[in-house]
Amino acid sequence: MKQQNLIKRAFLAVSIALIALFPVAHEGTFSSVAASGETTPVASIESTSLESKLHALLADPKLQGGITGVIVRKADTNESIFSHFSDIRLRPASNMKLLTGTTAMDILGPDYRFTTELLTDGQVKGKMLHGNLFIRGKGDPTLLKEDLDQFAKDLKAKGITRINGDLLADDSWYDDVRYSQDLNWSDEHSYVGAQVSALTISPNTDYDAGTVIVEVNAGNKAGDLPKVTVTPETSYVEIVNRASTTAKGTTKNISIEREHGTNRIFIDGNMPLEGTRSRSWTAVWEPTGLVLDVFKKSLEAHGILFVGKHRMETGMTPANATMLAEKKSMPLEELFIPFMKLSNNGHAETLVKEMGKVQQGKGTWDAGLAVMKAKLQEFGVNTNTIVLRDGSGMSHKNLVSADELTTLLYQIQDKSWFPAFEASLPIAGAPDRMVGGTLRNRMGKGLTAGNVKAKTGSITGVSTLSGYVTAKDGTELIFSIMINNYVTGPVTPIEDAIATVLAEHEF
Repeated sequence: MKQQNLIKRAFLAVSIALIALFPVAHEGTFSSVAASGETTPVASIESTSLESKLHALLADPKLQGGITGVIVRKADTNESIFSHFSDIRLRPASNMKLLTGTTAMDILGPDYRFTTELLTDGQVKGKMLHGNLFIRGKGDPTLLKEDLDQFAKDLKAKGITRINGDLLADDSWYDDVRYSQDLNWSDEHSYVGAQVSALTISPNTDYDAGTVIVEVNAGNKAGDLPKVTVTPETSYVEIVNRASTTAKGTTKNISIEREHGTNRIFIDGNMPLEGTRSRSWTAVWEPTGLVLDVFKKSLEAHGILFVGKHRMETGMTPANATMLAEKKSMPLEELFIPFMKLSNNGHAETLVKEMGKVQQGKGTWDAGLAVMKAKLQEFGVNTNTIVLRDGSGMSHKNLVSADELTTLLYQIQDKSWFPAFEASLPIAGAPDRMVGGTLRNRMGKGLTAGNVKAKTGSITGVSTLSGYVTAKDGTELIFSIMINNYVTGPVTPIEDAIATVLAEHEF
């Protein structure tokens, strides 16, 4: 009898182990992600439950040893229909921008505009401005060289061709802390880690404020130095060209890096003849100074010169200064397109400081994050279970659960600004950068294309995807996928496979 019981127990133990290893061993095949990262097709088998399909995907070997939080909710009721470690606090990467973006939309409003001002403490007599010229920034990350050219034209229209005074840059709208508290030192020279200033300039309409575009092309013949251009044109950075032009067909190997604490940009490596260009959006050290340099060149190009000795530095605008010209940015709902579609870190951090300035009179990260936390609580997010360290998600100390992200995405649907926010989310498979954004090359076929609207996120060991998708039968869903501590990638095919299962499901 004892022997029979032992046999029964052994059989039961083996059965349980097999069930654990094969939790979705139903008839037929369905979506799975191979170790190579490729997704196999999803078969329409009614007997296979949504839960079984998703658990099969989460059994991918790439996720072993890490932790993945997933939750799926019905968008109309907030009912949770699938949950896997969804209450565990994880690093959100750029899914942090969902928190920053929604709070900024509510606090600042979709019509909010940043301003940049041109002022003087002197007087115009004839064609001479007797006094200092101040350019005062109020956080606009979309300021371009052509805007500075317009300021020069505005002065020219007032008859000014000479300035007897100094050119001063006022960036006091925010504090002078340029980096969020946990930014990696290795990101300092890159556009993803550009310094935040209230007075800054972008090189093009991607609006990567505080950067210059450094482009390297081959020289005229092998042995020549490669040709290097900087946009916007400026002497604020120093190019140290140590690279070589090599013979046609040789391997291209170009690095473009700025030295810490300076604006010396080193070009190293080999550029073959007829090779494709190399470009880098390189963050400058102290971006306020870049604005000064580019603006001085704009003034000179439009025939406006400084007379005698003059300074060119930062300074506070006097309270009684006279406004000469003003530039307003695009409204926030338009700015959200490059911000969210392209996952612009600088925009996120600027919004944090702007929220602090508007609500607490302090353009600091501490003030802005406090304002964000209070607003998130109003949205129904359990702020006792999240950690906010920046606005972009670059910090590895940010913590939020998939539960709280989807709670946020549910609660904001009745806000007047929600359509503008939803339109800013990347759309799967849409080829236009300002439509598909970071999802333009993902999920471009089948029911996910044009359907999945979600924010991506990626830092070392972290990949996230959270947003909205409509199931095959028209059921609208909210989902969040947070993969942390993976070692072998890519894991984005797993996220895409999960979203595909949701898009193809019928309730």
